[in-house]
Amino acid sequence: MLDWFYNINIVDGPLPLVIWAITVAGVVLLLIRRPSRRWLFLAVGSMLTGAALGLAVEIIVDATGVVGVPLPSPTAPWLAALCAAIGLACMNIVRTSRRRKVAAVALIVFSVLSAGLGINAGFGINRTIGSAFGVSTGAAIEGLTRPKQVGPAPVPVVTAPLYESWNPPADMPTTGKTGLLTGADAIASSTAFVPREASIYLPPAAQVANPPALPLVVMMMGQPGNPQPDFIAAALDEVAAKNKGLAPIVIIADQLGDPNTDPVCADSARYGGVDTYFNKDIVAYAKSTLHIVQDPRYWTIAGYSNGGACAFTWASKYPEIWGNVVDISGNEWPGDENETAAIADGYGGDADAFAAAKPAAWLEKNAGKFTTHVAIFTAGENDPEYTQFAVNNAALAEAAGFTTKNYVVPGADHVVTALRGGLPHAFTELYPRLGLAAPPSP
Repeated sequence: MLDWFYNINIVDGPLPLVIWAITVAGVVLLLIRRPSRRWLFLAVGSMLTGAALGLAVEIIVDATGVVGVPLPSPTAPWLAALCAAIGLACMNIVRTSRRRKVAAVALIVFSVLSAGLGINAGFGINRTIGSAFGVSTGAAIEGLTRPKQVGPAPVPVVTAPLYESWNPPADMPTTGKTGLLTGADAIASSTAFVPREASIYLPPAAQVANPPALPLVVMMMGQPGNPQPDFIAAALDEVAAKNKGLAPIVIIADQLGDPNTDPVCADSARYGGVDTYFNKDIVAYAKSTLHIVQDPRYWTIAGYSNGGACAFTWASKYPEIWGNVVDISGNEWPGDENETAAIADGYGGDADAFAAAKPAAWLEKNAGKFTTHVAIFTAGENDPEYTQFAVNNAALAEAAGFTTKNYVVPGADHVVTALRGGLPHAFTELYPRLGLAAPPSP
């Protein structure tokens, strides 16, 4: 019913332009007044003071790490502009007409909206109103479930790399398609964990009359975040276009339940079975529903930020399920931002259980099982903390036997630039392993 509202684009659409135009008009309106030295001094002074306060807030937030990641570069000018506008509005509330007071209050409201939209665009992750509020939107995927048949489904077996034998038909689409896994195609959770609806990406090669069995990727976004397919779909469309429409089928699933909570990738009394949902329920669903290669060598667990921490943890814990891991700007381990809360909420206060669930502990426990596995880590050049996390985890993975790649995305920070730079690179690296492209020349 409200899909039209939740699908409104708040990054590239007209809404931000309209809000920004109204805000600028409000500033101009409040600046129009019979000129005097006193008025000019107070107006300019209040705006400069406000701008300085806005910049100070940005510096303090970055220095204290309240947000958990470096703020994107547009944040400072937006905070400065917001506080400058508020300073001007406050000047127009005291000893002015009722009309000017109303205009001043309206300017404060629109300034907050403008700055919020501008800063959100700088982060670039939440591109619609629905995404910003943690609401999954979009149409249900069509033509997904396999037709019913008598007897067990045939298990696709890889005898040679797919890129060698695949000849795309003339009517193959040029891009993949995405949709929600809802209704009959929803992934049921077998525990008390209640995830938001997952979505799926079907590459061009999956949309033809007789599609080949394709590799599987299970992808997670960050926290707060939404199980949205936009970023990995764009990345895989880019890589598939260079490789005859071949790409993995991707389930984009929710490891949070609520975008403002962090279940730390674990089964817990408080949040339910997050681990079980991903490594049992989704696995069973993919095997029974999707036309995928069943060999774990062709299965990848992937994630961004919070999702990256889950991905590396589960790749370390379940080598028999996940042959590959892609970690885009992932936390060093689940719950590293607030270990006290993670131990209390995710592990019932058991600090030993929390320590035993870190990737390093699982890698040690599963020593010798990763010699045929691949791990790819990426992080932004301007995101030093997470770049170090990638270095640390790549070293752990390599020591455990993974074939490991670590890539620093030039000019990227922790937000949209990390995804847009990291995902295409990671999957370009992974394609030969998945049989979707020829190995690079020596």
